[in-house]
Amino acid sequence: MSKLAILCVDDETIILNSLRRQLKQAFSDRYVYESAESADEAFEIIQELEEEGSDVIVIVSDWLMPGMKGDEFLSKVHQDHPQVVKILLTGQADEEAISRVQEEANLHQYLAKPWKSDELVSCIRSGLNTIKQQG
Repeated sequence: MSKLAILCVDDETIILNSLRRQLKQAFSDRYVYESAESADEAFEIIQELEEEGSDVIVIVSDWLMPGMKGDEFLSKVHQDHPQVVKILLTGQADEEAISRVQEEANLHQYLAKPWKSDELVSCIRSGLNTIKQQG
C-alpha cells in the first residue's frame, strides 16, 4: 500500500515548521508530511514521492512566494493531479487570484493567515472526506 502525503508549500520556514507540528499533532503517523519553500521544490517533492510509490493527497500552499505564486502552482498541480485536495493559506492573496484558483484548480478552501490550528485541521479533514466520497 502506498504512503499518503500532505505537502505544505511556503517560503517561510517558521510557517512550514508550525504547519508540520500542527498536522502531526492532529493526524499523528497516518500521513507523510513534506514541505517545500517554493513551487519548484514542491514539484520535485511530488515527483520523488511518486517515484517512491507515495501519493500526495493534500497540498497547503501559500500564495505570495518567489518564482511562482500559489494560485499558478495549484493550477499546474491540478492539471496532473486533479484528485489532490488544494488549500490556499495566505494573508496576501487578492480576490482575483482566489477566484482564479477556485476555477482552474478546484480549490478546496482558502484560509487566511494567521490561521487557527483547528480550522486548518477541519479543512483538511473535510478535504479528505471528499476524496473518500469520490473514491
